[in-house]
Amino acid sequence: MTEKKIIAVVGSTGEQGGAVARALLADGEFAVRALTRGTESEAAKKLAALGAEVVAADLYDVESLRKAFDGAYGAYLVTPFFTHLSAAKEMEEVRNLVAAADGLRHVVWSTLEDTREAISLDDDRMPTLDEKYKVPHFDVKGGEADAVFAEAGLPTTYVRMSFYWNNLLHGQVRRSADGALSLTLPMGSSKISGIGSEDIGKAVLSVFRRPETIGRTIGLGTEHLTGEEVAAAFSEVLGEPVKYEPLSHNDFRALGFPAAEELGNMFQYYAEFSHHILPRRDTEETRAIVPTWLTLQEFLAAHREEITIGR
Repeated sequence: MTEKKIIAVVGSTGEQGGAVARALLADGEFAVRALTRGTESEAAKKLAALGAEVVAADLYDVESLRKAFDGAYGAYLVTPFFTHLSAAKEMEEVRNLVAAADGLRHVVWSTLEDTREAISLDDDRMPTLDEKYKVPHFDVKGGEADAVFAEAGLPTTYVRMSFYWNNLLHGQVRRSADGALSLTLPMGSSKISGIGSEDIGKAVLSVFRRPETIGRTIGLGTEHLTGEEVAAAFSEVLGEPVKYEPLSHNDFRALGFPAAEELGNMFQYYAEFSHHILPRRDTEETRAIVPTWLTLQEFLAAHREEITIGR
């Protein structure tokens, strides 16, 4: 019997990497090596119970990554920007991953585009962050990290992400003092490209099955929806009306939590540059590689117990 090819999954206990690991495990074509710093965490134990080989690795320890990639056919690579909010740290992570991945036959890199292609640093419609970025977690990947992969000559498929529908589950819908529900997504009247984590996992599985995608960039997005359409999906699933009441981008940036400026800029980029964003996330191509894709309403229904209502 032919031994299964091993896919090493970075960030396997996170939202994105975990979805990829679960999709690969559910399918069974590939063996899964789940990389994590915390091999005894509940998330790691759940992956082990599903059949993953769980191994310890640290993004700041190249030798631990090399050992984790040893003998693997391919790897799914993602960086945890929001754990540190540092462009410099993200680039350190990228360089370590690229150095350790030498010899792999198929690398799938989770990336985004450089927003500065659409809005220059001297454009004062949104603040410049760290003196050289508009949306750092986009700009570092599209403007710097992608080139590192290309220059290293790694056999890479670049998978460009969309807004995770999972981010809608926790407090985006709020209940006012009079009992009414509202959605405060700061998108104005523009459409947002989104995808659920389950479909990210299925898309990456499809990419690993298609080595002809090496060298290509594939933009993922199952639906492009307005705030009104997102609110309507919530209304159907929650069984009561949800009104769309978007925040302004300045109000979002002023919320004061650690990533507020970064995410306020991201939403402004989404809202004001949809002509730049949406064509880069082809719903037809995404649906072709994920034929069992979920509509937002189906996704929300599947995650109904996880929806929390803010105040």
